[in-house]
Amino acid sequence: MATEKTLNDLFLDTVKDIYFAEKQILKALPKMARAAQLEEGKAGFMKHRDETQAQIERLDQVFELLGKPARGKTCEAMQGIIAEGEEIMEEYKGTKALDAGLISSAQAVEHYEIARYGTLIAWAKQLGLKDAVPLLQASLAEEEATDKKLTQLAQSAANPQGKAA
Repeated sequence: MATEKTLNDLFLDTVKDIYFAEKQILKALPKMARAAQLEEGKAGFMKHRDETQAQIERLDQVFELLGKPARGKTCEAMQGIIAEGEEIMEEYKGTKALDAGLISSAQAVEHYEIARYGTLIAWAKQLGLKDAVPLLQASLAEEEATDKKLTQLAQSAANPQGKAA
């Protein structure tokens, strides 16, 4: 009979999932920055690349707290979101709507991460992993701030630009 899986197992699997996802995002952000036409977009994607590096380092610390090797587990959801973003980059290259598309892709990434970090914080509290909570909360706060900045950039520049003929 299979061994009973616990919230501890689920927590570790989910940390591996977001670790893999963050590493995929780290590779995708420079491509998005190169594709972006708005300077604010380019700068924003590169700033978030630095934040993503810090988020990976925080996850390394969470693995350390768990006494487990820092290892990702294939995150098909993030691979799909990134593939959709690459499709937009190809199909909308050189168009006025490209930046709006890039921002929508980036927000899909952020919303996935916000969901994952929120869940991990709740589980860390439940499991008494007090030292993991602030690490996860710091990353969640960055993801939420990035999402807000993306919304502002979409509303102020990318969406109006994309609508123009």
